[in-house]
Amino acid sequence: MSLSLRDQLLQAGLLDPKKAKEQAREQRKDRREHNNKKPAGPDPRVVAQQKAAAEKAARDAELNRKQQEKLAQKARRAEARQLVEQHRVAKLADSEELYNFLDGSRIRRLPVDRPMREKLVAGSLVIVRCAGRYEIVPVEIAARIVERDPHAALQAPPAGATPESSEASGEDDPYKDYKVPDDLMW
Repeated sequence: MSLSLRDQLLQAGLLDPKKAKEQAREQRKDRREHNNKKPAGPDPRVVAQQKAAAEKAARDAELNRKQQEKLAQKARRAEARQLVEQHRVAKLADSEELYNFLDGSRIRRLPVDRPMREKLVAGSLVIVRCAGRYEIVPVEIAARIVERDPHAALQAPPAGATPESSEASGEDDPYKDYKVPDDLMW
């Protein structure tokens, strides 16, 4: 077995045994003080791990929020589609009369009959787009559909425009006796 440097120095007579004991005692005291001291600052690795965990939690929360938002939007669209299916007005496949309307910048057509055209013009029926198809629904249902999917209604009556309000404003209209067609057929 090899002896420690202190023992070797003591055997060689280069170190006084009294002084060796005093140095050993001071070393033990220094070690105890060093071990009892609290670190001046937190460990940078622990701080980095905590920061990374916090960033990951924030990222996960944001992804979860987006996923929940997508699911809620999908559910609202499904509700709108269900409303359209339940309350749509039956389409006429054999009618020669077509109703023209705008979908963005494109002109689209739907086959209608005379009473349906009058209701569309008056605003009691509204055209909505659902799952790539165009359907005609009552204005009350269209309002419920627009709550769920704002881009569904293609043609809606102006706010506050009702058949009664148009008659009331027509009392002082100098042209009230002249019938003006809403949709000319060429």
